[in-house]
Amino acid sequence: MLSHRIEPMERGHQERLALIAQAVVAEAGVDFAEIARVGATVGPGSFTGLRVGVAFAKGLASALSAETVGVSVFEALAADREGLVFAAIDARRDQIYLQGFNDGQALDPPRAASLEAAVLTIRAAGRAVTVIGSGAPALAAQLPGVHLVEAAWADPRVVARLAARRAASPLKPLYLRAPDARLPGGLPGPHADAL
Repeated sequence: MLSHRIEPMERGHQERLALIAQAVVAEAGVDFAEIARVGATVGPGSFTGLRVGVAFAKGLASALSAETVGVSVFEALAADREGLVFAAIDARRDQIYLQGFNDGQALDPPRAASLEAAVLTIRAAGRAVTVIGSGAPALAAQLPGVHLVEAAWADPRVVARLAARRAASPLKPLYLRAPDARLPGGLPGPHADAL
């Protein structure tokens, strides 16, 4: 690992992302032309944040004629953790994005669940469980005895390592619910996978 950066932010991703990438590449002492693969998280997360991040990664890879590899935030959170792990992301509106893993291998497809359904799923595991992610604090009161690890984001070093180990693939955002935006007349907004 030559360089990495974590910059927590609620807004302004589109303004900062290229500058952060430029700074990390410079700090690593390499040139953009040397990049052969672009790995990126594909979600779940905020609709706008996913679109900005995936679009930037696709654009960068295209400009560099580089491969792309998508890594889910769930995979990155559960990586390197032994045993039964539930990656839980706060989806707001009393929902949790949830996926179970055993020794890093996915047990079920990712899904959006109510807090109650997430608690029932985790309790039903019936053995030592770790819950990791931004959703862990929302579940803490209802899951006494469960090992909870709050993590606000996926570690970019883990994402890079996972992306380096797998075959190249197109970047496709992982949406687990429809966007909040609505078109006039109450129709749902676009939910395109292509950026």
